[in-house]
Amino acid sequence: MPTSSKIIIFTGPSLSAQEASQILDADYRGPVQRDDILKALHESPDIIGIIDGVFHQQPAVSHREIMEALKKGVIVVGGSSMGALRASELDDLGMVGVGYVYNQYKSGAIESDDDVAVVFTPDTFEQLSDALVSVHYNLQKAHEKGLINAAQLELLVNTAKKIFYPKRTYKKIFNDSNLDLKIIERLDEFITNENCDIKREDALKVLNYIKNLQY
Repeated sequence: MPTSSKIIIFTGPSLSAQEASQILDADYRGPVQRDDILKALHESPDIIGIIDGVFHQQPAVSHREIMEALKKGVIVVGGSSMGALRASELDDLGMVGVGYVYNQYKSGAIESDDDVAVVFTPDTFEQLSDALVSVHYNLQKAHEKGLINAAQLELLVNTAKKIFYPKRTYKKIFNDSNLDLKIIERLDEFITNENCDIKREDALKVLNYIKNLQY
């Protein structure tokens, strides 16, 4: 695909447009919502990348409009958040899924939009809560390092699931778990120093996948 391809990317809290633009030259827009893909098709894009999208605040991007883009020959790549969810549902029809979160949806390990939903500021897209998929990923790493045992891991994950997504933060998860203070302090230190934002990592994979399509 030529380097002059018209590329539209929908991103937000997972990866800022400013950072993304250092990796891939594209038309960056905020989190995708209902009818945004149909509007984008009027601009005849070659590639559409879906990273972030709205879930509960406004109507989410529909399967129908992504299918319309695919029918028109547009390459649609998704990962990280809404993009991962839609790709897991539409990859049989040609949408490309990329990354850890996409594979988690595809395998059935996660199923709900709650697993990737976060709350963010509407102007800067600053993330104000933690995604359950990232929480689970990091707690699993803490377990593998011996910081928590299997029962404590299960307790923490179940505690996180019970918290409404806009209020889901590591601090609240740890406080609500009622674990011993020493364990919480170890986890706090681990998250501070070794936290992996898996949605951000997947967003970078989406950009690099699209970048490689052009050469």
